[in-house]
Amino acid sequence: MKTPAPLPRSLTDLRKLTPARVGLGRAGASLPTEAMLDFTLSHARARDAVHAPFNAPQIIAGLNELGLRSIEVCSRARERTDYLRRPDLGRRLDEASKDSLLSHAHGACRLAVVVGDGLSATAVNAHAVEVVRSLIPRLAIDGIKIDRTVVARGARVGLGDEIGETLGARMVVILIGERPGLSAFDSLGAYLTYAPKVGRTDADRNCASNIHRGGLGYDAAAFRIGWLIREGLARELTGLALKDQSGEPMHAAIASRSS
Repeated sequence: MKTPAPLPRSLTDLRKLTPARVGLGRAGASLPTEAMLDFTLSHARARDAVHAPFNAPQIIAGLNELGLRSIEVCSRARERTDYLRRPDLGRRLDEASKDSLLSHAHGACRLAVVVGDGLSATAVNAHAVEVVRSLIPRLAIDGIKIDRTVVARGARVGLGDEIGETLGARMVVILIGERPGLSAFDSLGAYLTYAPKVGRTDADRNCASNIHRGGLGYDAAAFRIGWLIREGLARELTGLALKDQSGEPMHAAIASRSS
């Protein structure tokens, strides 16, 4: 007896599997009204996220509740327009912030965590503290604690390198708002650098991205970040030389159950 051929999949089935805009239909030469309104709303949310105010006091208060005393700093991008037009300014500390960090650079610092606004303060306001909350017990399993926390305004990813270098940190993790898209305007990213210093490039970093309610959850993000921190410190490297294998045990378990 022949096994019946599987039924062909439709665009409706595909739309259930992805937030991407596929199979929207058409009305004449344009999109249907509902699809057009949904696109316009998503575009507006993405634009608003870029210009949303960074609630640094809320972030600091949330970190304090977790037992983490934070230092607030600013990049050289003093205004949002400067930040958007001059990415280089967002990668360097202003002088007052540099002096403030130097005054706190005493004692050993194995791990520093930076929370920066990035391109979506909306994402950071919503998710950063909760990611740290999930990360702390995950690190504790491996005997790792967060030695310094810094809250940074006008931050680009590279700002974490100067902060880490100034604090003398062996590793720095920066939680930062990612560029908003039409499917996710509140996506948070985590970038990890071993032996941070000014001039590091993306090739020297690892990243856990797409952290939001419709993407990577807090516990899953903390698991991945914690794995990268543990392995990065143990192997004394990050970036291209450190392959993210945090999901391999799960993949192996799934494969064994299906075989």
